[in-house]
Amino acid sequence: MFDIFASSDAWIALLTLTFLEVILGIDNIIFITLASDKLPEKNRKKATNIGLFLAMIMRIVLLFGISYLIALSVPFWHINTSWMTAGISWQAIILFAGGIFLLWKSVHEIHEKVDEAGVEEQEIKDKSSSSLSKAIIQIAVINIVFSFDSILTAVGMTSGLSPNPDDVLIIMIIAVVISILIMMLFANPVGEFINKHPSLQILGLSFLILIGFMLIAEAAHLSHLKIFGSEIGSIPKGYLYFTIAFSLLVEFLNFQFRKKAVPK
Repeated sequence: MFDIFASSDAWIALLTLTFLEVILGIDNIIFITLASDKLPEKNRKKATNIGLFLAMIMRIVLLFGISYLIALSVPFWHINTSWMTAGISWQAIILFAGGIFLLWKSVHEIHEKVDEAGVEEQEIKDKSSSSLSKAIIQIAVINIVFSFDSILTAVGMTSGLSPNPDDVLIIMIIAVVISILIMMLFANPVGEFINKHPSLQILGLSFLILIGFMLIAEAAHLSHLKIFGSEIGSIPKGYLYFTIAFSLLVEFLNFQFRKKAVPK
């Protein structure tokens, strides 16, 4: 079963896929951090680790059920009107629902933080306290959506690597496990840093709004949605990650500017 690792192509695919899984997990880390923000400090690390562990389990389960996952992309309902055509699949519905959930959650959190801007910190904690089980449920729901994207990318990258599907499955599972362990190592320090800087919390919520819109657009693209003859295209993920990286760079420069602006 592990004979494929005698090939250099397998090791290159494993390293590339692991790196890509970590990059694709950035949005997952952002959501988990913000979902656990309202928990007592002692439960935040637990919620983060449980959330990432659930992400790993879901992705491995989806890998074993890859044929079923691909079947979800087959349209079961067709819309054909004079101004709109589409083929609705369960995969598109899941992505669309995940996008709507992210939009609702992000806008709700931003509204809550703005309304509480002048409230004492302890009053905020008392008013917006959340249970560990509620946070984990929210994390599990969005993990389903993010896992679809991650697994379909993994399948596309390992296609044609070996004639034996079990070899490819082993590589994908190892890449998922390694990437989740890496994210577990850095997620809590990143979460603590975000929680100490309110501007980063708002920036993270803005990223989730962007990701929500991207999921909705991806659902429309997978459905081959055409409105007045124009088909909805896919948004390249490179644009999304460039936007996130550029925004973080600007925020980092702001940190440095504020430090120097503080009178000594």
